[in-house]
Amino acid sequence: MLVSLIIVFREALEAGLVVGIILAATQGVAGRGRWIAGGVVAGAAGASLVAVFAAALSDALQGSGQEVFTASILLFAVAMLTWHVAWMSHHGKQMAADLRQVGDAVRLGQKSLAALASVVAVAVMREGSEVVLFLFGIAAGSQTSQLSMLIGGICGLAAAAAVSWVLYRGLLIIPLKSLFAVTNVLIALLAAGMAATAVGVLQGADMLPWWNEQLWNSGWLLDDGGMAGRTLHALVGYTATPTGLQLVAWAATLVMMWALTRIAGRNQPARMLSAVTDNGSLGASAHPR
Repeated sequence: MLVSLIIVFREALEAGLVVGIILAATQGVAGRGRWIAGGVVAGAAGASLVAVFAAALSDALQGSGQEVFTASILLFAVAMLTWHVAWMSHHGKQMAADLRQVGDAVRLGQKSLAALASVVAVAVMREGSEVVLFLFGIAAGSQTSQLSMLIGGICGLAAAAAVSWVLYRGLLIIPLKSLFAVTNVLIALLAAGMAATAVGVLQGADMLPWWNEQLWNSGWLLDDGGMAGRTLHALVGYTATPTGLQLVAWAATLVMMWALTRIAGRNQPARMLSAVTDNGSLGASAHPR
């Protein structure tokens, strides 16, 4: 539940920031609410199609190809998480500025309200599709129940909606960079765990014969079949009997994500808000002084 909460919260928060920036830049535009809401609905529908496609593909590969499909989903999720964090670290500020320009153009009559809907729809579909793929990877690589993931996802969505609204109203005291820093660390651990799990799946299917010796057995201390063990497995990829290659994959993923975010600039996500705010209020950015 905690893992799905983290993933949905992070992705929904970014979509919420897009909506907040657009709302702030179009203060006073009649009908903006309907168009933005339409964009949200269209984006959610697109993400739902991705979920249906992924589920159908999983069912079609039941049997001998299931291990390959599971490992592929996990590794793709790792790549997406890595790219996502690095891209946002570098382009967050520019993206926020571009969104404000679109909102200003609509407010000044240079673009139609349909532009708002399309921008919001693309943002929601992008973040929603990533949620689908990430949660598919979590479900494929752990024993987390669907009900637990659903509850966590609903809680994450509600929390992200609340934070986005508070940010829009300019009421949040906690610096946004701290929020992104914490979620970046959690996402890095999630990605490392997924990479180790993918290696374990392929080794179990005899597709990775290298360094598959068991390093240790910590089952006496924390059984990975118990509640705490399953939670840690979902969060950081914990397993009581890791192989050497699993440990290498786990550590290499963390190092790679750390290096990429350092290169991109860890403080850039915080500027996503500051690029469109004035004294911490999204709404203030829509009106020049």
